[in-house]
Order: sequence, then C-alpha cells, then structure tokens
Amino acid sequence: MGYSKRQGGSYEGRQGHAKGFKRCPVELGEELEVDIVELSPKGEGIARVQGLVIHVANAKPKDHVKIKINRIGGTTAEAEIIE
Repeated sequence: MGYSKRQGGSYEGRQGHAKGFKRCPVELGEELEVDIVELSPKGEGIARVQGLVIHVANAKPKDHVKIKINRIGGTTAEAEIIE
C-alpha cells in the first residue's frame, strides 16, 4: 500500500511553490497598516502581505490605510479600513 504526498494546500493555492501547508501570514481580527497597490475587478482595493491578496473595501491604489482582517479564504482575505 503506497502513501501519497500532499502538495499545495497553502494560502497560495495549489500552484504554490512549497510542498505542504504554509501558515497564513495574517490572522482573523488582526490589524495591519498596508499600502493599496491595485484595484480588483469589483473595484475593491488590493493589498498584499507576504503574497496573500487582501481585498479592502473603499480603498484605492496609493492609499496607506490601517485595516482589520474580517475573513480569510483559501487564497485571499477580506478587510475593512479602521482609520
């Protein structure tokens, strides 16, 4: 009986470069200061923390904002501006 090695499974998705699971760089409820680098197709600001994409409502590129993480999904997180 053979055992298979699990690959992918990180917050980077199945195409991640490392084998196994990577610890998500943010936690639910965590507050961070981030730079918004681009807009999503839905018009939300996008920030990145160690490769994790964070969608921030009511933000636009070049904004520097303090955010609170509200939800963490498979490959992304969602946050709201708190300041």
